[in-house]
Amino acid sequence: MDDSHLKNGAGAELFPERLLASLTAERLLAVFTVTDPDDAPPLARALVRGGIRVMELAWRTDATLEALRAIRSEVPEMLAGIGTLLTVDQMEAVQAAGAAFGVSPGLSTKLLRAARDLGFPYAPGVMTPSELQVALEYGCRTLKFFPAESGGGLKQLRAMNAPFAHLRPRYIVLGGLTEDNAAAYLDEPSVAALGGSWITGGGLIAARDWDGIKRRARAARKAVERSAYAESHSVAASK
Repeated sequence: MDDSHLKNGAGAELFPERLLASLTAERLLAVFTVTDPDDAPPLARALVRGGIRVMELAWRTDATLEALRAIRSEVPEMLAGIGTLLTVDQMEAVQAAGAAFGVSPGLSTKLLRAARDLGFPYAPGVMTPSELQVALEYGCRTLKFFPAESGGGLKQLRAMNAPFAHLRPRYIVLGGLTEDNAAAYLDEPSVAALGGSWITGGGLIAARDWDGIKRRARAARKAVERSAYAESHSVAASK
């Protein structure tokens, strides 16, 4: 197969290398939903204080855009992305509101075309080789692997990625992740970062327990630092 069109496609336009490098360096993004925009800035500050500086705010409530704007204004050190993008109108709105990137739970060629036309950093969701092949044809090499655990976990990710590994796709993994299984995913070479909803889950946002979220963020950061990937890169950096 002649894959030169894949090697020289629009991947850099869909997800710039600098942005991917930031995600790969952080290795972890917090995933959450808010119903009250006023909760967004203190939540983002709690995550930053706990060592997490990348987030995916899922568009599942009417508060999403206002919450994004509040975080961008009050917590500029947070790299704020938006998830659950389902329409082109949503993509245009979050780009205008200052989202650093967007992700979707599935694959939509309409959204891939829109991201390319808008120059908006975007990662579609994939779970099968067919979906991955379509995304690569659009020049997209940074993808969301979702839902990870219920979709077959690392075994599925490795099998899906194997025929395309020479094209070096990278994955943001979400769905069923916990502090206990995070390190195994982080040790997978094709995984750029993990999305963790457990960090803010369990009613912590509703209770406005910002200290509790900060503690969970710190624990999640420590789990990342315990991974073999982190240890190997730490050793390499010290040489």
